[in-house]
Amino acid sequence: MNATAGVLSLTDSQSKVLHEYRQFTATEIAPFANEWDRAGRLPRDIVVAMGRAGYLGALIPVEYGGSALDIIEFGLLNEALGVGCSSVRSVLTVHSMVSYAIARWGKPEERERWLPRMARGECVGAFALSEPGAGSDAARITTSARPDGDGYVLDGTKKWITYGQAADVFLVFARIDERITAFVVPRDSPGLTVVPIADMLGTRASMIAELRFDNCKVPGTALLGRPGFGLVAIAGPALEYGRYSVAWGAVGLLQACLEESLSYARQRHQFGSVIAEHQLIQRLLSDMATTVSAARLLCLQAGRLKETEHPDAVAAIWMAKYFASTGAFRAAADTVQIHGASGCLPTSSAQRMLRDAKVMELIEGSTQIQQIVISERVCATAPDGEGPR
Repeated sequence: MNATAGVLSLTDSQSKVLHEYRQFTATEIAPFANEWDRAGRLPRDIVVAMGRAGYLGALIPVEYGGSALDIIEFGLLNEALGVGCSSVRSVLTVHSMVSYAIARWGKPEERERWLPRMARGECVGAFALSEPGAGSDAARITTSARPDGDGYVLDGTKKWITYGQAADVFLVFARIDERITAFVVPRDSPGLTVVPIADMLGTRASMIAELRFDNCKVPGTALLGRPGFGLVAIAGPALEYGRYSVAWGAVGLLQACLEESLSYARQRHQFGSVIAEHQLIQRLLSDMATTVSAARLLCLQAGRLKETEHPDAVAAIWMAKYFASTGAFRAAADTVQIHGASGCLPTSSAQRMLRDAKVMELIEGSTQIQQIVISERVCATAPDGEGPR
């Protein structure tokens, strides 16, 4: 079951690319997701394949070789990849955030240097904001940048950097005095050390790393935007795209849970019938089906609002990500429950999806941060004295 027709009102172009995305996932990603999870890494071949298909150029302008997908197509791509492997979708998320920021704020020479290669998959970007002491509260970052001749020197540590183990370029946020500023930092910059972080709970194949900057020299052209623009003007919009991407990816994970549970429930016999005929199993399946449809509609609404630059778009993206990520974790837990002991095996897709789903509740705004933001929005927009009638 996949509610993508009728009420979603996709255009012919969007329906066509969605079919293409699903076919790519079914052949190139889904059969290998458990293997990649156990290995804790993605082969570069899948990244190259995504570049060849145009997916890594999703937010890159056509003049730089990108696909320039519309916002709904970008969401549908994240859903399709999320069905197959959340680690693959995570790489698309951070790469798209970096490519968007460079396209929006990069100097002409930096755009020419990075964007065509990023679109082709020859160069992959990673988003370096989080630090050991700065996660949800990004304003607490301590990584510093100081002017040095015609460039800058970076010092500090970034942590939990998705695809940091293999990325070719990093979008790094650092302080020049008290002004948070963004820099485009190549992987081979002197003074940059990449330290792998292994055995994460979920999205294990997304190759998370710690970045250590020790007298790391970058040229003046590495500065993105102006000093002090980093957090609000650059990180904020990029994180909005990231949050939107994760929301759609959680819809894909929900869809995968439903499909995996339904397939197993139709062939597993207990007490004289397949368990799909047991009413309590039917309740779990009905909850999954309803949640995935509702989450997809929330994501579509968020995309439509963002497409028209509606003032409610940001709040809609927060709600979509909150609902889809929390729903995905419940659905993944129920998927393991339906599979029983076999769902706990290291070779099972069910246990991988449960671990990946937990990560969806943490990244791009934790569940608790989202609850605060959404509540503040509701309180700010509700008329005075509104309450039960």
